Amino acid sequence: MKKLMLLGGLRYLIPVIKEAQSMGIYVITCDYIPENIAHRYSDEYQNVDITDREKVLAIAITSKIDGIMSFAVDPGVLTAAYVAENLGLPTAPLRSVEILQNKALFRKFLEENGFNVPLAKSFSNLQSLLKGIDDFKFPVIIKPVDSAGSKGVKKILKKDEIEDCYKIANSYSQSNTVIVEEFIEANNFASDSDCFSLNGKFQIVSFSNQYFNSNSENPYTPSAYSWPSVLSDKIKTELKDDLQMLISLLGIKTSIYNIEVREGKDGKPYIMEVSPRGGGNRLSEMIKHSTGIDLINLSIRASLGLEIHSPMAINYNDQIVELILYSNAQGKFNKIEIDPSIEMFLIESDLWVSSGDQVFPFSSANFAIGTMVFRFETFEQVQNIIQNRDNLVNVLVY
Repeated sequence: MKKLMLLGGLRYLIPVIKEAQSMGIYVITCDYIPENIAHRYSDEYQNVDITDREKVLAIAITSKIDGIMSFAVDPGVLTAAYVAENLGLPTAPLRSVEILQNKALFRKFLEENGFNVPLAKSFSNLQSLLKGIDDFKFPVIIKPVDSAGSKGVKKILKKDEIEDCYKIANSYSQSNTVIVEEFIEANNFASDSDCFSLNGKFQIVSFSNQYFNSNSENPYTPSAYSWPSVLSDKIKTELKDDLQMLISLLGIKTSIYNIEVREGKDGKPYIMEVSPRGGGNRLSEMIKHSTGIDLINLSIRASLGLEIHSPMAINYNDQIVELILYSNAQGKFNKIEIDPSIEMFLIESDLWVSSGDQVFPFSSANFAIGTMVFRFETFEQVQNIIQNRDNLVNVLVY
């Protein structure tokens, strides 16, 4: 029986665990929080800090694993690559993963290799940031260089906001380093979706429409997604070419990726982020809803070195919308009210809280309380639910 090690214990791992077990694979989950929900579903749990490479490696050796993944769990991506490289298991090159996982290194790599890239600089203390900010035009975006899930991301409109935004961003950085970037406003919608390469060639490149709610606690945390994307065919082709060049330069062969891209108001394509893991917010599951292609199955096969048949060309079925459920206020969860006009289009509801559970404003992705998936026939229906979501899907707290 093949053994697959999964780093982390978040609920996003549950479909990965179930799919692997359906393939006859023994699944080991690892982190230092035994109460995490995914551990209830795995065949074995190991209590270890997933950022501790040597301890995870030692467990991997003892357990005689055949593959390792950090699916939708950003803190374990580097560890997974390190362990796999040391054990000769399928993986992207560790140095390439290090570049992709560090926003400052990634921006530098893009710039050095001729990609469209926003002006960006990293700072390890407030004093250097205050001196260097004059190189930018406002607004700018500040982020921790080594965090995901929109944690610590802030838009700075003027200079007197820098200190407070720096403290927030820096609090989420393990290396105490932030990056400040020129704000690239998207033409139409930014895209955040999962993709897959096989033997060094992108086989599945998907694009989404990524939405944000200006009424939420953090308006830069994605609140919804829809497929297919409204990006023009021209921009999609340019982005596919750029992504192919990127993984060729990095020497990555077979992998799943979470990829954020956009078309700027200047009409240029921009690669914003690429991580060699499945995305959070159930993005791979949404690709299956939208196209029928099972990226979770493909990523499991890739991590174990199993045979992979080249997926068919990507074709979208109807209009798929995923709403990230959250509260706009702190309190105890009561219930969700959904308007009858859209209820007939609901194909899946996944609620992560029960009545009376404490909920918090949506300041980052980890404060989501569930998802709802809808299948519509027209993009006008998509626009309706996105524009009127606070009235159509109402999260009630007390």
